[in-house]
Amino acid sequence: MLSSDFWQRSLPIAERCRDHPFVRGIASGELERAAFQRYVAQDAFFLDAFARAYALCVAKAPDRETVTGFKALLDAVDDELGLHRSYAERWGVGLTADPTEPTRAYTDFLLQVASLEPPGHAAAAMAPCMRLYAWLGQQLAPVASKDSPYAEWIDTYASGEFEEHAAALEELLDTLPSDVGTAGAHYARAMRLELAFFESSLGTQ
Repeated sequence: MLSSDFWQRSLPIAERCRDHPFVRGIASGELERAAFQRYVAQDAFFLDAFARAYALCVAKAPDRETVTGFKALLDAVDDELGLHRSYAERWGVGLTADPTEPTRAYTDFLLQVASLEPPGHAAAAMAPCMRLYAWLGQQLAPVASKDSPYAEWIDTYASGEFEEHAAALEELLDTLPSDVGTAGAHYARAMRLELAFFESSLGTQ
């Protein structure tokens, strides 16, 4: 299956994300709050673009079943944004920050693919985000500090519900028509952009 093959090829980058000081700081609770606040603001901007990419996939879906699949994933983005809104309320995070260069590079890439290419290619560009976050949540949950102020973040992405969303997008990637070479390139690029996103949140890029 494409999704499994692409993920296995990208596992070294996923491991770099897991072992990144930003992600390790979430697990330990030692991440500076200012870094997490920057991340939340940038991720809110990213998720808005992610939702728009899903909407474009809904519009371009080849059949009713695919429309339903992308629509369910679009609806799930608002649930994820609820986590960001809760942090914003508790910690005074502004969710209208200007995008950093890595954030803009990622959102422009997703929206360009969703706008100009078939839904199968868009699924390839979007699946890495979902699979990576589900994997990170599952990797961190057993080792994370129970006192971490970011435990809710870990619980969200380690949940069975988020795993179901990631698997649903992967099923779309596996079943929708695509050029395998192009889809693989999109998947790999998205994984690199994920790592850059974490580095930017920590202020190392």
